[in-house]
Amino acid sequence: MPQRPSDPDATLQQEARFGIAFLRRHGLRLALLFAGVMLPLWVFAELADEVRDAEAFPFDQPLLLFARDMARAGFDRLFLFFSAIGYRYGVVPFDLLLVLALAIARRFREGLFAAIALGGSALLNVATKQFFARQRPGLWDSIAPETTYSFPSGHAMGSATLACVLIMLAWRTRWRWPVIVAMAVFVPMVGLSRIYLGVHYPSDILAGWAAALVWVIGCYALVFYGHLRPWRNR
Repeated sequence: MPQRPSDPDATLQQEARFGIAFLRRHGLRLALLFAGVMLPLWVFAELADEVRDAEAFPFDQPLLLFARDMARAGFDRLFLFFSAIGYRYGVVPFDLLLVLALAIARRFREGLFAAIALGGSALLNVATKQFFARQRPGLWDSIAPETTYSFPSGHAMGSATLACVLIMLAWRTRWRWPVIVAMAVFVPMVGLSRIYLGVHYPSDILAGWAAALVWVIGCYALVFYGHLRPWRNR
């Protein structure tokens, strides 16, 4: 026997009740997600637009000169250390070990998230550098010169990507606050080291952080479908 067509008004009322109930339950999470994606995306878009138009940021040169005036032998050693572990000698090996450890532990979804977020961030950074082709600062001869393009900072983006991945994986575990505190020190120090060494503009650092945050949130939503959680079986 054919079903009677549903009443459009009743259907709309059901949809409205469902939507209201959903917003009551998840409204705060949606607001945080919106802010977590849109704010860094807006920051990156604004920075990228100015770099594309070859516009100078008013804060770039003053901050670089301020960092130059801070130069001391002790600071040299400190920031060279954070610059070294902020990418080639720290972040990259740790990225590989993290993905390998998750695979050995048979946490395949967590490992997939880490691999896509970390590996994709590196590829995205290389492609973005080539696209914008921004020359590095040349205000003084750096003690750790670089030859690649400047925007966005690979050190800033790589360290921030690793930090976001670790925080998201640790969020529902007892390691959440130790990881947050450690990354809250590590990521800014890596970014500051690149400014102190004179190889990046501050705007490069901000762009790297913003791009990392947007990318990792997108990868997390993709791998965990927006409702699954790390460390839980389906």
